Amino acid sequence: MQTDFLNEARRQAEICNACRYCEGYCSVFPALHAERAFSDGDLTQLANLCHNCRGCYYACQYTAPHEFDLNLPQALANVRQDSWEEFAFPQSAARAFQKNGVMIALATVVGFALLFWAARALASAGGEGFYAVLSHNAMVAIFLPAFLFPLASIAVSLRRYWRAIDAGRPTLADVVAGFRAAATMRNLDGGHGDGCNFEDEDRFSNARRMVHQAVMYGFLLCFASTSVATLMHYFFAMPAPYSLFSLPKILGISGGLLLVIGCVEMIRLKLRSDPALGAVHAWGGEVGSIGLLGFVGLSGLLLYALGQTAMMPAILVLHLGAVLAFFLLTPFTKMAHGFYRLTALVADATRKRGDAA
Repeated sequence: MQTDFLNEARRQAEICNACRYCEGYCSVFPALHAERAFSDGDLTQLANLCHNCRGCYYACQYTAPHEFDLNLPQALANVRQDSWEEFAFPQSAARAFQKNGVMIALATVVGFALLFWAARALASAGGEGFYAVLSHNAMVAIFLPAFLFPLASIAVSLRRYWRAIDAGRPTLADVVAGFRAAATMRNLDGGHGDGCNFEDEDRFSNARRMVHQAVMYGFLLCFASTSVATLMHYFFAMPAPYSLFSLPKILGISGGLLLVIGCVEMIRLKLRSDPALGAVHAWGGEVGSIGLLGFVGLSGLLLYALGQTAMMPAILVLHLGAVLAFFLLTPFTKMAHGFYRLTALVADATRKRGDAA
């Protein structure tokens, strides 16, 4: 990891540890105040606990023009982003995406869509709906490896992260506590329930917390839709296409709507926020990954709406291209932060249990 980022984060953490004004803001400050000195692993853990809500910055009396020049959200964002690139497998792909995220996302979606269009020759004879464009067997052969690769890649990354922070062995209670904190996004409530100041210094808002929940639960609903459809196909002999009021469609439409709304609003909030309080060099990668996920949801909704029209084949290959690009790029995009943050929350619960003992 970059020594400059770590040294600057260490300098600021030591000042914050002496001040302790922001102790109740989020999980970062109790974890920070539990230490007397900060190793590289400690700083990496603090960085991944940070949700970049920025409330501490606007409350701080030591920001510029004070000589201490504190900007803890940016310092931790730089360490956090660098840790994702350092632990990623393979590293080169992560660094490339953070520098050129929007262009890589666009090129990958278009490239895969063209490949799917060319692969229409594999369509099954007499297939219905989407399978008239690309056979079920072809979809499984393409997407099963594409689904397994990011899981394996992220597993390697998180193992590297856990070793770096030296968090010890978690218990089931620690894991449950981490999942609970992630599910409620409690670290985005500002410590008092009124929200944070991400997009506006003078106004507390829960908008960022809500759009994060919309994206997370939208994605989980879409994943549930695919999972239910898989079970119906293989175990109940009920292949697609499904009716509008079937469980896969209900889950998919509700999830797609949440994804699109959440991603659009997340980009809007990011555009309104101060870029100097985050990892400036990663802005393109963040917008590219959010936009890609939003397009997955949008193209899926268009398929539902226009699946019986002549536009269906073109929309389907774009949707499949976006889904394939999303899966393959997930370990190197902003989406990976969810796995790191969940792991950091589990590690924090492990630390708290150890301190209590």
